[in-house]
Amino acid sequence: MAFSTDRASFRNFRGRNRHRVMSEINVTPLVDIMLVLLIIFMVTSPMLVAGVKVDLPETTSSPISGQDEPLSVTIDKNGKIFIMDTPTELSSLVDKLKSITLEKFDTRIFVRGDKNASYGDVINIVGLINLAGFTKVALITSIKKNE
Repeated sequence: MAFSTDRASFRNFRGRNRHRVMSEINVTPLVDIMLVLLIIFMVTSPMLVAGVKVDLPETTSSPISGQDEPLSVTIDKNGKIFIMDTPTELSSLVDKLKSITLEKFDTRIFVRGDKNASYGDVINIVGLINLAGFTKVALITSIKKNE
């Protein structure tokens, strides 16, 4: 008996169902990838909320509009001082602000003071920033909700 190597006889020998085109979409890998991405976003989204947790006082004034990104100085309820998210000491506050802003004294600086922080501490920091030569210093508050 002779052995043939052509594809027609080989396919008949192995069976017809082996080389059929699959007409269904396998969604399991897609679902796996989507679930992994969902978990990644759920874990990282709370980390995207930057800043120091402070309870800002409320006021009825309108928000300040501006084009550039302001520099934020925060005083928490314990009196700790932060430049953006970085803790700093009162003695080095002015030097750090000057180095961050490259001594551009028209940089907007927002002072965020917790409503339970000492009023004297907040005003002392505003005064220090103003004495250093920065001309655009503003206090940040929450907008009061009408109930």
